[in-house]
Amino acid sequence: MTYKFQTAICIALLYTVFLPICLVGQPGSKQDELDKFFSALYNNGQFNGNVLIAEKDKIIYERSFGYADFSTKKLNALQTSFPAASITKTFTSTAILQLVEKGKLQLADPFVKYFPAFPYPSLTIKQLLSHTSRIPSSAFYRFLDSLRKIKDTFFVNADVIPAFVEMKKPLTGEPKPESNLSIFTYSNINYYLLALLIEKLTGMPYGSYIKKFIFLPAGMESSSFSEFYFGIDKNVSTEHRYRYVYSDLPERIDTVSENAYIFKTYNFKGHGDLVSTTHDLLKYSRALQKNVFLKENTLMQAYAPVVYGNTTTSGYGLGWSILHDSTKGKIVFHHGGGMGLEAMFIRNITKDQTVIVFDNMKHYAFNTAMNALKILNGEKISPPKKSIAKIYGKAIMIEGISKANTLLKTIKNDSLHYNLNEDEMNLLGYQFLWNNMNDKAYEVLKLNLELFPASWNSYDSYGEILLKIGRKEEAIKMYQRSIELNPNNDGGKKVLEEITKGN
Repeated sequence: MTYKFQTAICIALLYTVFLPICLVGQPGSKQDELDKFFSALYNNGQFNGNVLIAEKDKIIYERSFGYADFSTKKLNALQTSFPAASITKTFTSTAILQLVEKGKLQLADPFVKYFPAFPYPSLTIKQLLSHTSRIPSSAFYRFLDSLRKIKDTFFVNADVIPAFVEMKKPLTGEPKPESNLSIFTYSNINYYLLALLIEKLTGMPYGSYIKKFIFLPAGMESSSFSEFYFGIDKNVSTEHRYRYVYSDLPERIDTVSENAYIFKTYNFKGHGDLVSTTHDLLKYSRALQKNVFLKENTLMQAYAPVVYGNTTTSGYGLGWSILHDSTKGKIVFHHGGGMGLEAMFIRNITKDQTVIVFDNMKHYAFNTAMNALKILNGEKISPPKKSIAKIYGKAIMIEGISKANTLLKTIKNDSLHYNLNEDEMNLLGYQFLWNNMNDKAYEVLKLNLELFPASWNSYDSYGEILLKIGRKEEAIKMYQRSIELNPNNDGGKKVLEEITKGN
């Protein structure tokens, strides 16, 4: 499968690092607007990775930004692969629906039909696909942790059903009538079970089935599956993150000691182990659009909401999130997130458009990809703005409170270029608090209250730091004011009750 490139000549352009960039179209064109958007994100420290945007068989815009590995200064490039995280679920769903078309199962089948030992006889394959199974996820992982403490081992899909049998835990929540909104509880465990089902019905390992019946027909030659969260592809990027809002340097996820336990413990399949490239995901998107894998009516089932969204939340079908607003077309997508990764895969079915975003620095990809889709369709968006909380936090660490406050006064009224976010400032204060930097936490949470005096949460947070540094009477007043502003602040009520005992 080949694609026509809207822009064919690539040059190297020096920003902070050398970046491969494809020449874009005329000023004001979609390509130009997209490049301005992603360049601004990169320069603001809000994007690091690869992006590809296509309409039908034509790539409208693609570009790589920043480093694949900061420690070696290896750049992201068009051939760089990334962990796709939960985008993998769309592949698992496609495989299950292929088996439906082959007559090997029905969506209404109870899962226990194929695995008689499964302790939840009412759960159907459709409920697993749509995350409406009410599987007790938290209890499951706690149970595995308890086993790990007894015996040094790791867990794979074959361990899932025996764990549930031994746990003897009921399903969570209460079932609702089919005519009502279904209970949606997103859980990777649903897809561990579906991967088991694929293996049971095909006699093939999960990865082998996906390669034969999805990768091969789509021409996806640069996709693979990870082992213990690590990609085996030599071109795979390294996951990074800024640990704190105030962090100045990124850290590699695989060098963080507290992550070692996770890397050595879990090797589940079906939920988030795909490693792929922007070009391979575009091939996958084209094959879906052209019914290479599934019939049209089967795909429409996958894109039909089982859980309905609204103006603030997306719906969910069979392995796909579904945008509630369909005025600009039927839009389905899946987000993927890891400890140092964000990914978004969006498809406008009606307009045959695809947006793919990979970020190996854990910058939130959902809004980035959705804004890119808006630009593609000629909509105006607000230019990206720099985070005041991040700038302020770094300034505190490097130059101290006094100089940081001076800097804040200079930039906080420049709303054209800077964004002041209450929640982000609150998080900054708490991160100082968690790391026992009480003087810094006090300054930040006090400032956040001054900046957002109508916020019940600002009073609550300021009360917490006052309590920690021994200013109990002032803390009481802050909690009282917080509860006045939000009578449903049960956490604040509990703290207030504890600290006023005996007063």
